[in-house]
Amino acid sequence: MKITNVECHYLRLPQVEAIASGVQDALIVVVHTDDGITGIGEVDSSPAVGKAIVEAPMSHSLATGFRHLLIGEDPLERERLWRKLYDGTYYFGRRGAVIHALSGIDMALWDIAGKVAGQPIHRLLGASYRDRVVAYGSVLFPDAPEEAYEKACRLFEEGFTAVKFGWGGFGKDWKRDLAFVRALRDAAGEEREIFIDAGMCWDAPTAIRMAEEMASYRPYWLEEPLNADDWEGYRLLTSRSPIPIAAGEEETTRYGFRDLMERGGVSIIQPDLSRCGGITEGWKLAFLAELYGRRIVPHAFSTGVLLATSLQFLAALPESRAPFLEFPQEPSPLFSELTDPAPSLQSDGTVLVPNGPGLGVELREDVLRRYQVS
Repeated sequence: MKITNVECHYLRLPQVEAIASGVQDALIVVVHTDDGITGIGEVDSSPAVGKAIVEAPMSHSLATGFRHLLIGEDPLERERLWRKLYDGTYYFGRRGAVIHALSGIDMALWDIAGKVAGQPIHRLLGASYRDRVVAYGSVLFPDAPEEAYEKACRLFEEGFTAVKFGWGGFGKDWKRDLAFVRALRDAAGEEREIFIDAGMCWDAPTAIRMAEEMASYRPYWLEEPLNADDWEGYRLLTSRSPIPIAAGEEETTRYGFRDLMERGGVSIIQPDLSRCGGITEGWKLAFLAELYGRRIVPHAFSTGVLLATSLQFLAALPESRAPFLEFPQEPSPLFSELTDPAPSLQSDGTVLVPNGPGLGVELREDVLRRYQVS
């Protein structure tokens, strides 16, 4: 079996706002083979940039687009192809958008492998620890604490046992920030969990003070309060914060996550499987996290393709090491309608792991056509 083409679908909602929401556009990649088996993947990045990386012609041996590097290759040789793509883009890659694009390709290759084997991806990873994963509803902060309380109550009524609020109206005033956290704890009561995503809004001294102020409301974690490259700030924060610190959605490859854990000291790493290097690299990160004694909770604020990938990944890990699934609650058909089956929350606050071959989901062609830019 050989790869014959790599197809890119740039999807975009009719109206895109300047907010921290990853469900407004997407790049979907489809890897075709001469056996007629196709694999799908997602690149959570700037779709136009990711598309250019896939489609770029050869410049020289260390600067070549992914399609050129992949055509004629055996799609089942995922490890070798990951390295070929990494090395073939060395001059303009190694991190950032190139690794994002590589992630989508890698995801599609795993989807092909599962279809060839007739098995879901978690079986190829070697474990079926669970058939469902506890989900947390993930939303942006509204403008006022009262609105956050009402929004959280609705999510808990829908069945979620944990919620995360982030970005939006948070980080502009410390008193209002504490009021937000208090409102979420009031909505959650004592039995349910709340997570706070600060959206890189503070420096280390401010984050330490805010973590101390928030501690009485018992957030499960405080996510990305600092700039993603502030290793020294994270080291200082994690050594003094009474709340576990989570980070990593902007990070890529084992090299970046090694620094995040060694230099930054974060308690919970959050690789996005459509950015960090795909399932191939994500699986290495899971064992790196175990080696450092950290938990892993993938970032997954995009389409149903990424959600299915995250579920396959989490099903192959014990709940003690990877306890939660992020489940976006900002409304978007790219999340709720693009895949068949569509994402669905169970009454107990869990999401079922797809049990079909590969990712266990397929693209809905009508939705793909409706939102396709090019």
